[in-house]
Parts: sequence; structure tokens; C-alpha cells
Amino acid sequence: MIRPLAIDLFCGLGGWTEGLLSVGYRVVGFDIERHVYGEAQYPSQLVLQDVLTLHGAQFKDAALIVASPPCQAYSYRAMPWKRAKALPPPDNSLFEACFRIQREAIEAAGHHIPLVVENVCGAQKWVGRARWHAGPYYLWGDVPALMLTTAHKSLRKGEGSGRAWWMANSRSGSRSRQRQQWSAEVAKIPLPLSTHIGRAWWPEVKNEATA
Repeated sequence: MIRPLAIDLFCGLGGWTEGLLSVGYRVVGFDIERHVYGEAQYPSQLVLQDVLTLHGAQFKDAALIVASPPCQAYSYRAMPWKRAKALPPPDNSLFEACFRIQREAIEAAGHHIPLVVENVCGAQKWVGRARWHAGPYYLWGDVPALMLTTAHKSLRKGEGSGRAWWMANSRSGSRSRQRQQWSAEVAKIPLPLSTHIGRAWWPEVKNEATA
């Protein structure tokens, strides 16, 4: 049996992908750079391409699209600093590109293709209220009705201001590989969350999950 295809946008080190692979999907990740830190690297097929240049029609055969667009701009503006509050609104083009790609994929496929987008709490001010969250993981799009809670220890990791502070500052100051790796690790989706989403939208049972 051909395994269902999942597309991971802004894939980073592959937090979404690890869970989807464990469920049984074949996954293609897209990112503007390759993250390799020793043995830590993206675990599936990787395409180096700016997500803004993608057209959703090329994903008409996908069963699921997931995305974690960069959150630094949202995290920084949520910090209690005058200079952060004084900044103009962030550029939402990467966040909005996820939903454009989904619309184009659906039009090309002729049927619905679910999309789940993850970001930080601070993004809500600029992109609208999230449909679900546990700890620092906020989700938009086709979020299944039944979701995990923060009873899962890994979903509490980085809860509160810690993850937001790090993501707000991860691209400033030191450019060391250690700092870059830490940033990429902090941004990874926890395995229980990615596997749950993958199971919920597995093609054979997706009609049982209510977006």
C-alpha cells in the first residue's frame, strides 16, 4: 500500500516529520536552509526552497500539510520591553502563505486537504485566535476536535515565557552553531503532538476528526 504523503513547511529539524513518519506517512519537508548539527538533522526528504515561492498545486496528492512558520517576530513583540512594543506590525506573509498553499492544493486536488499550523501565543494578536494550545504550542487550521492536554510532559516543555523569550532572541546576538542548534531544538514539535495530528488525519479515519 502506498503510504499517504504529508508536507512539512518550515520543517527545521523535523519535529512534525518525526511524528508523521512514526505513524506511517511519507514526508517531504521544505525549508530555506538545511539544519545539520552533528547527528541532529532533518529525518526525511528535504527540499531547500523558500515557502513563498511554492504553489499548492504541487501538493494535490498530499493527505496532510503541516507548518511551523518562523515565530521570532511574534515572540519579540510579546515581550514586556518598550522597544518591542514600539515596533510596527510584523510581516504575516509566511504565516499566510501556509493557507494560500492549502487553498491551491485543494483546488488542484478537488477535495479537502487538512492543514495544521503551529506558532507561539504572541502570534494571536496578529493572525487571529488559535484553535487549540497546550503550553507554548498554539495551533491554527484543521485542528481535530479531540486534542492532547498539558498532562503530556513534553507539551509542558518550555511553557510560559521561556520558549517565547528564546525564540524572540534566537536570531540576534551570537551566531554560534551551538546557539543555532539550541534554537532549532526549542522550535521542534513534541513527538506526542505530531503523532496525534498524524493519526487524526490519517486518510482512513480523517472523517472521524472534526476540524
